[in-house]
Amino acid sequence: MELRLQHVLLVILLVSEGLILVYTQGEQEIPEAWTGKACKCDCEGEPPTDFTSTIFGTSSSGSRDCMPECPYHKPLGFEAGSVSPDQISCPNEDQYTGWFSSWTASKARLNSQGFGCAWLSKYQDNNQWLQIDLKEEKVISGILTQGRCDADEWITKYSVQYRTNQSLNWVYYKDQTGNNRVFYGNSDRVSTVQNLLRPPIVARYIRLLPLGWHTRIAIRMELLLCMSRCT
Repeated sequence: MELRLQHVLLVILLVSEGLILVYTQGEQEIPEAWTGKACKCDCEGEPPTDFTSTIFGTSSSGSRDCMPECPYHKPLGFEAGSVSPDQISCPNEDQYTGWFSSWTASKARLNSQGFGCAWLSKYQDNNQWLQIDLKEEKVISGILTQGRCDADEWITKYSVQYRTNQSLNWVYYKDQTGNNRVFYGNSDRVSTVQNLLRPPIVARYIRLLPLGWHTRIAIRMELLLCMSRCT
């Protein structure tokens, strides 16, 4: 009798544990599905900067249907000098003569010092821009800006345009509401202000368009290159 009771209790115990296990598995959190413009980044086998259509869907216009936030960032080379002077341009370059010849677009390099340490726009209006030719399509994930090193001149806010090649129209970088994104810039001549791009930009050409400035449009800058988790 006692042995049978022990068997009954053992069966009850095993059944109850099974029910608990089933209940616990049913309560486990289900991963949220990827929807809308979000997408997974499976970079196995891909080099650090190769964000191709095998990972991200590509529309007929050449733009990416989705792009995740970049896990890592690397300076493109403004400060280091690997971005060459001919890659950086601005409007009316033929008018940068005399004193202005020392403050051309190619001087817009982060942490540059001394005379001619920044790009100074010859004109102070909303028709000015600083353009970067990346030479090939790259994934840009952030922008760093500083003001002029030797005077209280800097940009306070700006917008960004981009395009994949010269035959296409410029496209504004948008915010989540679909409006042109306004990036806030500097408040002094020394500090570096970082604006990350979420999602990053896939393009060959990038433009910074000053929307506000202190005294004069003056920029020292760096672009950040999006790096995947692959090494």
